[in-house]
Amino acid sequence: MAIEYYEITAHHPEHLHMQNDSGTRRDCALERAAELKEKIKEYLMAKEEIRTGFDLAEDYAAARSSILEFFGAGDADWADWHWQLRHRIDTVESLAHFVELADKEKEELEKIGQSLRWALSPYYMALVMCDKPHGAVWKQSIPSLPEITDDKGSEDPMAEGWTSPAPGVTRRYPDRMIINVTNRCAMFCRHCQRRRNIGNSDLDKSRSLLEAAVRYVRENKEIRDVLITGGDALLLSDETLDWLLGELHSIPHLEIKRIGTRTPVTLPQRITPQLCAILEKYPPIFINTQFNSPLEVTPEAKQACDRLVQAGVVLGNQAVLLRGVNNDPHVMKKLNQELLKLRVRPYYIFHAKNVKGTSHFITSIDDGLEIMEHLRGYTSGLAVPTYIINAPYGNGKTPIAPNYLLGRKRNQILLRTWENKIIPYELPE
Repeated sequence: MAIEYYEITAHHPEHLHMQNDSGTRRDCALERAAELKEKIKEYLMAKEEIRTGFDLAEDYAAARSSILEFFGAGDADWADWHWQLRHRIDTVESLAHFVELADKEKEELEKIGQSLRWALSPYYMALVMCDKPHGAVWKQSIPSLPEITDDKGSEDPMAEGWTSPAPGVTRRYPDRMIINVTNRCAMFCRHCQRRRNIGNSDLDKSRSLLEAAVRYVRENKEIRDVLITGGDALLLSDETLDWLLGELHSIPHLEIKRIGTRTPVTLPQRITPQLCAILEKYPPIFINTQFNSPLEVTPEAKQACDRLVQAGVVLGNQAVLLRGVNNDPHVMKKLNQELLKLRVRPYYIFHAKNVKGTSHFITSIDDGLEIMEHLRGYTSGLAVPTYIINAPYGNGKTPIAPNYLLGRKRNQILLRTWENKIIPYELPE
């Protein structure tokens, strides 16, 4: 991308307001509008080829019917999140009924399954069936051989075991902390940072452990923000969520509750009116979810998000930058724009953590920086999340951004704009 150096002079548009020639101002504005129109042309062409879940209607209906027929189920079952969990696709035999697998792939899946649990909800299986083989949703949900052959990385790169001052608690920052409540998920994402906790069965944390975590919050008055996560926090029962949120809500110094969940993406049926009635009782609640592909933005996901918003929940998205899924500026821009239509604010793009068995997902830092360069200025600020690298060993989130401040001397700074123009800027003395 070419860099231009601009001197601010009376010949530049910034000073044209001092002139009385409205024709000159309008001509300048029209020239600038044509320039901006040219800048977005490449994306407008690319976005037509980037499908969302709303574009899958016909294929999705067929996939859904095939899955329901396989299980001998009906529409009411599909809408029941308990049914979805009970019927997760978790064997090579059942998976092969829905997608074509080569013999070698079947052998590899059997081998992987001996050491790593995998499963995906019927809902997400339908999305996989709509995608191309080994596409964005396939890669996130169906295991691949590098998961057990690649020994790079760490089982616990965030050192959560070393940052747990109380049972079920992770604390890395002065005023906030995590309560880990379950290892249960609607789908075991293949890039998961906590894959070490998946184990062989679904396990919620005991009531006594949760009570100990709540007690820790009560005893440490500097804690003003608690994140409930897992696994997937919204896979706790309604009764347990009601109790836990109520306990936290009663703590005077606790200002906000946050919930980490991927159910709007992998199991939107979980967002029931009954759940929303519970969430509505304990404001303010913030939910961060994880949409990674525009294909995951579906009518059912929209209904789930609409219900959460109507319950007063503030929604954010924490995408993970994944090779072959979303490490493309046009794909990420489209995803973020689609999320805003769902009233989900793009919050973070996480550089994929160095988790053992997931290095095939990890992109270069340059991929992330290029995406940020193509977001800032090229789309709404609301659609520009913060690019984050998690410092190893629990040292916290570190924002990474292109450099826009190139230098400073006394009250003068040198700026690089989103268009790569180098412009001096003078501050008042």
